[in-house]
Amino acid sequence: LRVCRGGTLSAAAAGRDVCSSFATGPRQYDGTFYECRTYYLKPSKMNEFLENVKKNIHLRTTHSELVGFWSVEFGGRVNKVFHIWKYDNFAHRTEVWKALAKDKEWQEQLIISIWPLIEEQEFDITYLIPWCKLEKPPKEGVYELAIFQMKPGGPALWGDAFKRAINAHVNLGYAKLVGVFHTEYGELNRVYVLWWNESADSRAAGRHQSHEDPRVVAAVRESVNYLVSQQNMLLIPAPFSPLK
Repeated sequence: LRVCRGGTLSAAAAGRDVCSSFATGPRQYDGTFYECRTYYLKPSKMNEFLENVKKNIHLRTTHSELVGFWSVEFGGRVNKVFHIWKYDNFAHRTEVWKALAKDKEWQEQLIISIWPLIEEQEFDITYLIPWCKLEKPPKEGVYELAIFQMKPGGPALWGDAFKRAINAHVNLGYAKLVGVFHTEYGELNRVYVLWWNESADSRAAGRHQSHEDPRVVAAVRESVNYLVSQQNMLLIPAPFSPLK
């Protein structure tokens, strides 16, 4: 342990030094978190599912905030929807789900109508990366969800390199960064990066440009040293999605 000018280190200070040496990233002071949910639907049931949710989503959003709701256009498994819900803290989420358990209208009008259409569900609890704020796009468009599985160690290991890679793309201006989320519960060291693009074609043109930019190439080469796997998908916002 480091010795103070006075000769010894207090127990509290020693504890702080030991903890800081093993920190896995910036401390999460804000209790706000985001629940990222993925539903895999039965074949040919997408339209029916979205129509039922559209008619009754207000029964769910009276309890907590919906950030966005999308269907997957392509990238990976088809017949899939992705949605993000915001909570103030874990106590808030507990209160919300207790209220939903007593909400007969929500259960009978929404849940009963969509439950038979769903094959599988999964969800992660995530925090926004400390250097990122949730942003709203300037107008309607399409979204890209990129999912990165990073090496164990948390943002202390890969955070700086990952930030440089993200900012290299942001600085080119072809897409708008909506949010960067890392998992607290679920598949750990997973990072969700949500981008907005004016169209799929504008996204493709921007990506082609980025592949030739030496700043992007250098930043990505550094970041991939900490990467295990990655995937992406094109998302189409639902008519009732707050993020369009």
